[in-house]
Amino acid sequence: MPVRLPPVSEHATRVLLEGLVDYAGLFPPAALAMPGAVRNFAHYRASGAGWMLGRFVCPSSALELFSERADPLLPRDAGSIPWRLSVTAGPDAAEDLDRIAAFNERHRVCFDECGAIVDAYEMRVSTEQEIAAIDAAVPRELTTYFELAPGHVDALMPVVAGVGRRAKLRAGGITAEALPPADAVVHFLQACLDHHVTAKATAGLHHPLRGTFRLTYETGAPIGRMYGYLNVFLTAAFLANGGEHAAAGRLLEESDPAAFVIEEEHIIWRNARTAGTLDRTLLQRVRHDVLVSFGSCSFTEPVDEIRAIGWI
Repeated sequence: MPVRLPPVSEHATRVLLEGLVDYAGLFPPAALAMPGAVRNFAHYRASGAGWMLGRFVCPSSALELFSERADPLLPRDAGSIPWRLSVTAGPDAAEDLDRIAAFNERHRVCFDECGAIVDAYEMRVSTEQEIAAIDAAVPRELTTYFELAPGHVDALMPVVAGVGRRAKLRAGGITAEALPPADAVVHFLQACLDHHVTAKATAGLHHPLRGTFRLTYETGAPIGRMYGYLNVFLTAAFLANGGEHAAAGRLLEESDPAAFVIEEEHIIWRNARTAGTLDRTLLQRVRHDVLVSFGSCSFTEPVDEIRAIGWI
């Protein structure tokens, strides 16, 4: 991939969407084999919507296989942008960190340029002790996301803040039971704001807006009412803008594209020119400090569907 160019526009939608999607094609429901996943990532980076692409999400146990399959596709030219990876944890954090260090050394070349780099690490936690142990072991330069077990947000978000790490929101899954209630999502986002914790989201966010969809790609798969990624990210911005929780819950449930007015400098929900007016300065801050990306096993669905509703 060539040297990164400046954004073609500072339009509010560009600010909201740039680098938004972490590609998790190895994970269900897509569950691709490594060759297909790395080819897809290379293709998406080179596509017209490549500016929406973030990291490649890879299990720690698959890093060596990634190197084998992705090496021919990685950028090598001076000034090119490396593939960034976010690694999901295995059962042994020390083993994960050894694998990450070996991977980064393998892909490092002169002048600190490289074809690929692991710069993020994700794991589930349910206790303060787990957070403390991981924090002590993980280098500060490795951005670390703690997925907080359901019901543990109030207890653990202050701990995450105290160690200066990040949080992770699971917004769905492959069963209806995995879809969290709206008030739980709002509560998580508000906790991030209250404790100044940056987060990412994952699971169930293939579509721009709330709707009823199949939960997997299997014939006859169960359906569920899934959140859209626009719902989640705009709700974070709405709360950061002083919006009330009841209204935030309605924004999280919004399914009508016509409910939004798109302007050069603003995204406006339901013509609410107060907390519902989300200007690009606010969106930039939210994307940098509150909610940075979401993991998705599909990149084409998020892109094709937001294009279909006219946002890009």
